[in-house]
Amino acid sequence: MKDRILNVLKSQDKAFTAFELKNVLGLDTTEEVKEMFSILNELEGNLSIYHTNKDKYMAFEYSHLKKGKINVSEKGFGFVLMDNEEDIHVDNKYLNGAITGDVVIVEIINKSKGVKREGRVLRIQSRNYGLLVGEYFYNEGKPTIKINDKKFQQEVILTKESITNAVDGHIVVAKVIKELDRNTILAEITNIIGHKNDVGVDIESIVYKHMFSPKFPDEVIEELKDIPDEVRKEDKVGRKDLTSEIIFTIDGDDTKDIDDAISIKKLNNGNYELGVHIADVSYYVKPGTKLYDEAYERGTSVYLVDRVIPMLPHKLSNGICSLNPNVERLAQSCIMQIDSKGNVVEHEIFESVIKSRIQMTYKKVNKWLEEGIVENGYQEFTQNLTLMKEVADLLRKNREKRGAIDFETDEAKIISDETGKPIDVILRERGAGEKMIEDFMIAANETVASHVYYMSLPFIYRVHGTPKEEKINDFLNFVSLLGYKITGKVNIKYPSSIQNILEQLKDKKEYKILSSLMLRAMQKAVYQMDNIGHFGIASKIYTHFTSPIRRFPDTTVHRLLRTYLYENDQSKRTIDYFKEYLPVLAEHASIKERDAIECEREVEDMKMAEYMMFHIGEEFTGMISGVTSFGLFVQLPNMIEGLVHINDIKGDYYNYDEKSMSLVGQKTKTRYKIGDEITVVCKRASKDESFIDFEIKKESSVVDEEKEIKKVG
Repeated sequence: MKDRILNVLKSQDKAFTAFELKNVLGLDTTEEVKEMFSILNELEGNLSIYHTNKDKYMAFEYSHLKKGKINVSEKGFGFVLMDNEEDIHVDNKYLNGAITGDVVIVEIINKSKGVKREGRVLRIQSRNYGLLVGEYFYNEGKPTIKINDKKFQQEVILTKESITNAVDGHIVVAKVIKELDRNTILAEITNIIGHKNDVGVDIESIVYKHMFSPKFPDEVIEELKDIPDEVRKEDKVGRKDLTSEIIFTIDGDDTKDIDDAISIKKLNNGNYELGVHIADVSYYVKPGTKLYDEAYERGTSVYLVDRVIPMLPHKLSNGICSLNPNVERLAQSCIMQIDSKGNVVEHEIFESVIKSRIQMTYKKVNKWLEEGIVENGYQEFTQNLTLMKEVADLLRKNREKRGAIDFETDEAKIISDETGKPIDVILRERGAGEKMIEDFMIAANETVASHVYYMSLPFIYRVHGTPKEEKINDFLNFVSLLGYKITGKVNIKYPSSIQNILEQLKDKKEYKILSSLMLRAMQKAVYQMDNIGHFGIASKIYTHFTSPIRRFPDTTVHRLLRTYLYENDQSKRTIDYFKEYLPVLAEHASIKERDAIECEREVEDMKMAEYMMFHIGEEFTGMISGVTSFGLFVQLPNMIEGLVHINDIKGDYYNYDEKSMSLVGQKTKTRYKIGDEITVVCKRASKDESFIDFEIKKESSVVDEEKEIKKVG
């Protein structure tokens, strides 16, 4: 009966009374009605349905409420993290006792069509303490922890057995055993990170908070003894020997975990033969081992300011699995024949042995591709690089023709000294070499995904759903408020329609902000077994095949290729196993990807705040990137973002205008809105609390309230 009730409520966007449900379900007996009410209570309890104030039932997804995990900032406000829609801002007065990690039910309280929604927590569905990270000290003679999260107000009582090696000033990790009462929890110390003044402890604290670990369990390290340091003769059996081919890698200056190599040939028929050779991690990371289980649990490597928290131990990630130059390595190769229109007309996928000729860097490759300058050691490869650029251009034009979206968003790079102190924040470069490798990896991912898809076998896909029409309309309405009119019909079924919008906005001063807002309007890409295509790159079939050192789904794709293609195991038993296993793996991998992103963002926020602590009182020119009822977010050219609190805007009393999503002076009618360029002064910054506060320089100008609507293009 549970499925029948859910089917009725989810099939129609309306609410039903219990009497209406009874009739729709065709229930006649008292026992059946009792069972229905019992199931309704269960479904209401797990938030599958919503029970309205008018005593009606509806599917939760159709209600005015939202469910998500909340992340509370050091300044007291929070964001409810939503999977396929914009996150919801929650002011500290509306948190209702929620702490970071809680799954909450939130009600949207502003009716604005803006990009920053606001809400209030109605209920904490489940409390998730996760791991507690903080400073160990004695309070009135009792050992306890000062939790790094300033909003954590409960008293921590530690078990006697867990405090043996801890001393004052240690930053420790603790696990909650139980909640003794509303104000007190019992916990045990599970790990000592180091002293609070030690280099790197600040970042490791955040790493542990997000359930990642720089250290591998002893049982995993023990298994590494059985993994060779070099490719053995027996490892090559059955593989195609490509060691005589001209194959090389292109990566960042400091890359040590190299999982992709490339090769190129011009064929007699005028086509190109592009080889993408990926480290065969699955050959070493096998199911049933502790190494496999640990890689599964981590799900991904985490790339932080000055370090990497790897998915695999260094013996693999930087050693036998890394495609280092001048040594033999096991790979899975995808060889594609590409015609003059950028179509992959033939392909072959197989196990191989390769030997990279040289470890190139993007900077030096870009010197040749963009300036015609040959760096030392690259002389014999310039012809290959030129051919590769030709192929990359064909692939990109083909992708653009079918409507792939290029958001062109900027990314910050934080430069630190040997002590971990941030000394500069710059934009990460993305030149011809970076784009070329991206084009090749996308082509290989599509080719591998298509090959298995047409075999009708269980597989793991990287999917990106069609955006919701409401979100795109909200964005278009917002663009019109800025004075821009988008021409042409918008059809969200086609990625080309979204790309057309961005093209029309490309010459606008606030394009980077608008591009970022459009990206937020998109659904989030995830892993799943059901293929729905990848909207962003306009791909009907897509997977992740090219980064098995740092992403577990890629390692799994390699395992599936080995099973289906190389071992030719397509038995019912194998298919049934993967049908059950892959959906669980895909959901877990998607969660760990989100965890890694949150971890990376929190570290960046902390380091940016630390950087700005050394620039208090200095002036900066930035652009308003967000407007809320409590103030303005201002983004600097290097992507540092700070808040101008509404109380810090001098000379007038400012009100939030929901319709135009702007702050308007009550007397002066001065208006602040997204896209305005203003000069700000860094007023406050705190590394410990990860915040940056700006104030507007008095003579800084803003755009007049009236703005003529002009046609784009």
